[in-house]
Amino acid sequence: MQRKWWTLLAVTVATFMLLLDITVVNVALPSIRSSLHASFGDLQWVVDAYALTLAALVLTAGSLADRFGRRRVFEIGLAIFSLASLLCALAPDPTFLNLSRALQGVGGAIMFAVSLALVAQEFPAGRERGTAMGIYGASIGVAVAVGPLVGGALTDGFGWESIFYLNVPIGIAAIAVTRLRLRESRNPDAGRLDWPGVATFSAALFMLVLALVRGNDEGWGSTLIISLLAGAGVLMAAFLVIERRVAAPMLPLGLFRRPAFTGVQLAAFAVSASIFALFLYVTLYLQNYLGYTPFQAGLRYLPITVVSFFFAPLAGTLLSRVPARLLMGGSLAVIGVGLLLMTGISAGDSWTGILAGLLVVGAGVGFLNPVVADVALSVVPKERSGMAAGINDTFRQVGVAVGVAVWGAIFIGRGADKVSELAAGTPAASGDHPRQLVEAASSGALPQALAQVPPGIRGSVGSAAREGFLAGFNDVLALGALVAFAGAVAAFALVRERDIERDPLDLAEPAAAVGGHDSAPAPSPVPSR
Repeated sequence: MQRKWWTLLAVTVATFMLLLDITVVNVALPSIRSSLHASFGDLQWVVDAYALTLAALVLTAGSLADRFGRRRVFEIGLAIFSLASLLCALAPDPTFLNLSRALQGVGGAIMFAVSLALVAQEFPAGRERGTAMGIYGASIGVAVAVGPLVGGALTDGFGWESIFYLNVPIGIAAIAVTRLRLRESRNPDAGRLDWPGVATFSAALFMLVLALVRGNDEGWGSTLIISLLAGAGVLMAAFLVIERRVAAPMLPLGLFRRPAFTGVQLAAFAVSASIFALFLYVTLYLQNYLGYTPFQAGLRYLPITVVSFFFAPLAGTLLSRVPARLLMGGSLAVIGVGLLLMTGISAGDSWTGILAGLLVVGAGVGFLNPVVADVALSVVPKERSGMAAGINDTFRQVGVAVGVAVWGAIFIGRGADKVSELAAGTPAASGDHPRQLVEAASSGALPQALAQVPPGIRGSVGSAAREGFLAGFNDVLALGALVAFAGAVAAFALVRERDIERDPLDLAEPAAAVGGHDSAPAPSPVPSR
């Protein structure tokens, strides 16, 4: 087998492991809550601890790979991720688990940053890379498709710890393929690492997410929350100043002068902040509201995952024939429509109330992932592919981290308001009780919470808590749809074929197919400085 196919195999195995872990964790969250006595906030951090470190370090990982060797750094990332998975499985409490998840994010940052760069160095821009990206997208579809089922089966059969043990043999296999078959490459012009940029960006993102997660508990006008938000703003401003002045910035702001580069980052953020961040709340609905086991919940994810799996290769074949902005913007619009179809859930609905929306969202996600991956690499010179992949993955993970935190704040706030309205005149409507009831309904602890309520009003309070859950859930789905639509508008407005590097042999056919629209020859590479 040719080296390029071994490279694609190693990358898809690593991506499969990463995404399998994410989808498996979503299904296992209620079991983790029960086993480790985790709160609603702890469940958010199981997702956000991983996304935060990944987002904070993926740009640095890309620069490290460009400087010290992409294959070597990729191996290190695989090793860290596998070790962290073992630590997650051994976690005795939520704090240990979330710290281990943060370490997983370090390994994930390295793997995400380098994976697409390894593909780009072996497959030339155009039809051949489009085929590779279609296979890459299909691996995403497979991971997402089998993840909930595997996670549900393992969690039901062997406990939630087994979902992390699973990563260890997969990681070892990926390391073996990488060591034996991949070619080493680096950017000879790579500069010094931008540690001041890493520090300010990481701290700003952490303070922002912490404020969003703690806002309902502490009060949005409290000194702590205001200080965290202000600190995040100051540090982000400092980060932008640093990036303008350092010789080798982790985020070269000049790249954003190319509209297509900006457009693909906004698209990546939009899909992550919408549907991918909302998967946490869909899981809570299926398991903690409707009462499905992890495996039963995994079965109900099949519509979105199977449809995504079949649409991803189709997107790969269309990359050289249809303008990227049409594929990207259209896919995000489809995701927005799917999320809107999932809204309007009422107390008497079964899971089929969200089925149509899941099918539509699956089609949109399947089309979008290969397009974003291809364009993210094709709008910069090949030698900067590590940085380009890192920037795109940063926007993805920032979208997940911020999305989970924002939706959690809105979800609990809106649900508490609904409980206060429905339980008016009872003790459940006063103080922190409405918020605590919604959190209990979300985390599967409502029976225990209701045990503390006087028997005479227990039924009405329980009904109010469940209605609060649905009110918050419907609202975040609708707002997620707006984020997807905003991403679609950005893609349509900013992404142009003239900004994307294409193989000249592939340009004639797309030009004829679309009547010459957006079919200008590919420009010279983006200047490195």
